[in-house]
Amino acid sequence: MTEDFTKFIEQMKHQRPVEWNHLPDFSLYMDQVLSYMERQLILGDGQDSLTAAMVNNYTKSGLVPRAEGKKYNREHIAYLTAVCVLKRVMATKDIDTVIRDELHQRNNVQAGYEEFCKSLDTAITTTTHEMESYADKGTLADSAIHFALLSYAASVATQYYVNQLGRQAGDVTDKK
Repeated sequence: MTEDFTKFIEQMKHQRPVEWNHLPDFSLYMDQVLSYMERQLILGDGQDSLTAAMVNNYTKSGLVPRAEGKKYNREHIAYLTAVCVLKRVMATKDIDTVIRDELHQRNNVQAGYEEFCKSLDTAITTTTHEMESYADKGTLADSAIHFALLSYAASVATQYYVNQLGRQAGDVTDKK
């Protein structure tokens, strides 16, 4: 294993979004939110971090609640964390469907965020173990293809679940 690989694996093992109780319990301005979010996410080489324009777009589309004045609180950070992670693998409309259903089931942002972080931890831990076990099995291209295929399979499963959520929402609407 190379030094870069070892460093990346260590980042994957240890970097996670903070627990709800450790999110700021005071309001933040946009530049503080952007800085804070860099610590919430695992950003690999060449991945863009969150920008003010992105936050504004997420707010306009309803993915993230509007700021209170020009200040953001822990609920905003929770939403932004979920959106930033999910946007790497899901369409915006699907993120909206999933987040709304999750919050509806949990009845509050804190419980939804805690469940999201628990699932994210499991996914990252599983992927990290897979990376370590796959490290010496082939070339970088082989590894990239392997993980792309895992992503493809997970994407197919994700779309199935999102479609089921849509059908359930349609059933509820039809019954009214």
